[in-house]
Amino acid sequence: MRKKVVLILVALIVVFTYMTVMSAVKAFRSTSDMPANLSSAPASIRLVLITQELDTPFWNQVGQGAMQQARKENAQLEVWGSYGNNKDAFLKKMEVAIHSKVDGIIVQGLDNEEFKELTKIKAAFYGIPVITVANDVPVEESLRKTYVGSDQYLAGEIVASRLIEEMGTSGEVVILGDQQQAFYQKERLAGIQDILGKYPNISMIVKETADTKEQVIATTQRVMNEVPSATAFITINANYTGPMIQEIERRTQVIPYYIYTFDDGVESTSLLAQGKLDGVLGQEPEKMGSESVKRMMEWISGKTVPLDSNGYLTEARMIEAKGEE
Repeated sequence: MRKKVVLILVALIVVFTYMTVMSAVKAFRSTSDMPANLSSAPASIRLVLITQELDTPFWNQVGQGAMQQARKENAQLEVWGSYGNNKDAFLKKMEVAIHSKVDGIIVQGLDNEEFKELTKIKAAFYGIPVITVANDVPVEESLRKTYVGSDQYLAGEIVASRLIEEMGTSGEVVILGDQQQAFYQKERLAGIQDILGKYPNISMIVKETADTKEQVIATTQRVMNEVPSATAFITINANYTGPMIQEIERRTQVIPYYIYTFDDGVESTSLLAQGKLDGVLGQEPEKMGSESVKRMMEWISGKTVPLDSNGYLTEARMIEAKGEE
């Protein structure tokens, strides 16, 4: 009986030993089959580009540049947006992207509290990096990782400097913007004012308007009544240029006026081609798109952490009806 018990114990020990050895061998083989560098293993990175001005010449180019760079980076990119500056639809898409837990959000900055709450609180909660493109918001208010686009203050200086070259150092300049100016508009306005303010014989008339076509036209009517001797017009919100010119043409010809704007307006390019604008501040929207995806991938991969919070600036230059400078 005792011998039988001993034999059973020995048999059990042999079985357990065999199983342990085989498990160890299997574990070793599994480990040796793993890639040497886990970070080089292919992964599906999901990015989204969100704009509140979908299907306009400027933002189409931003999207094209972003798509091209995403293909180079082997990342998935979707372009979302809303039409006609629909802020509610735009913010809703931001929320959807956050709750979908995408790997990164590239977005046209919107300078209001709802947008800043989404980037500073909700996106941060899910650990989703946010990069603003073309239109920035203050980093301390949004916690965005970086900004890719023009130096908007410098853009304003360039426009004002060109106006001085063409108009001279005296005149009345009407500057048209939003009632609630976004951060990028404040920067453009500051650049314009700092240049024009150097000349005592230049008067600056800053006018604000709500954002519908009818309201822009009504504001232009009032301005022309109040400042009949206006020499020049600058729209810091480029989308107001079309309605403004429409009202000017209803009353007189645009030829006597110096009119300047920026290329992110829906009609900027066509108005320039028609000779109704003296110049447009040209930016690099396609490069903005590609650079924003590049910087986002650098953040996600850990290649560049942190990103430069001051932003990665693209070039800006004046474009005239007769050609580029």
